[in-house]
Amino acid sequence: MQMAKPSLVILGTRGIPASHGGFETFAEKLALFLVRRGWHVAVYCQNEVTVVTERIRTSVWNGVELLHVDVASRGPKATLEFDWHCVRDAARRDGVCLVLGYNGAVFLPYLRLAGRKVLTNMDGIEWKRPKWSLPVRAWFWINEWIAAWSSQRLVADHPAIADHVATRRSRSAIATIPYGGDPIPEAPEGPIRALGLEPDRYLTSIARIEPDNNILTMVKAFSRQRRTFKLVVLGTLLPDNPYHAAVRAAASDEVMFPGAIFDAETLRSLRFHARAYLHGHTVGGTNPSLVEALWAGNAVIAHDNPFNRGTAGPQQTYFADERTCEDRIATAIADPIAMRAAGGAALARAAEHFDWTTILTAYEAEIIALGGYAGAPAGMAGSAVAR
Repeated sequence: MQMAKPSLVILGTRGIPASHGGFETFAEKLALFLVRRGWHVAVYCQNEVTVVTERIRTSVWNGVELLHVDVASRGPKATLEFDWHCVRDAARRDGVCLVLGYNGAVFLPYLRLAGRKVLTNMDGIEWKRPKWSLPVRAWFWINEWIAAWSSQRLVADHPAIADHVATRRSRSAIATIPYGGDPIPEAPEGPIRALGLEPDRYLTSIARIEPDNNILTMVKAFSRQRRTFKLVVLGTLLPDNPYHAAVRAAASDEVMFPGAIFDAETLRSLRFHARAYLHGHTVGGTNPSLVEALWAGNAVIAHDNPFNRGTAGPQQTYFADERTCEDRIATAIADPIAMRAAGGAALARAAEHFDWTTILTAYEAEIIALGGYAGAPAGMAGSAVAR
């Protein structure tokens, strides 16, 4: 029976309002976008408790139904417990199920057996990350295959991810839709001056401090000589993590480690007033932090791989190792005119390829087509946002 109101259930994130990462931000953007367009949207939210007294309770936030799932476990076990209870509940609900990521895909066959329509965003190639042990990588690899075959439709957020997913499923089952970002037309100087920084006199890195993000490579490259500039490395440094200790040991006194900053205004100011943005990610698709740098008009110095080139474009600069990274940093510091030109190119690319309205409309078309809802925009259902 055709439902009066099209419906979407979002699984795979810690929940909204967003406070954790890219998928949460995307879930919030899509949920609010669809609610404004007359949809019913429900989002599962993980709630870690000591004792479970009510497994699932509901609330409403800006017209979005929030499904709060209590879990009493911690760590990876909590995530699996959360995913299982979300899938069990979603199997009883009407509407399309949008699953963000495949880390808990082992439960997706349950949704298919219940007759649900499943659209899965395949995220990055998680099992290739060197930080994971062999058993964990095997788990991700198996779940990637399960997600690919348990979902009616798959979304890749980057052409290189689409190429990879096409080794698991036919390309006819895959839509390519990138991640989006918000313009930063201006930002106050106060937040950066409070950190001891001056506009256009520093570089930024905003990422998890992990080997596959090349943080150590970038810190070493910057610290090989005096710069009269600052490098601001955002991210959590743990005292008992050997890689984090190596990053600290390699840093000159011109490298700043302010920790993980979540205040939106401070982050906007740090991006907007930076001379350039350093991006060392080697695994993944369209990285949210890189997209946000483009929208801030940042010149980009990125690790040279198809994911970063496909996102930032040919007008930005790339490095393969510590030596080439040092060369790119030296150029950024010595040539502000070139960096302003690269920043302008970054903004133009963001506007052309990473506009939220275009991206969310493409998702809506996919969901309409999969759910069989009336009124799909002509020519949009099943389409891809290409780059």
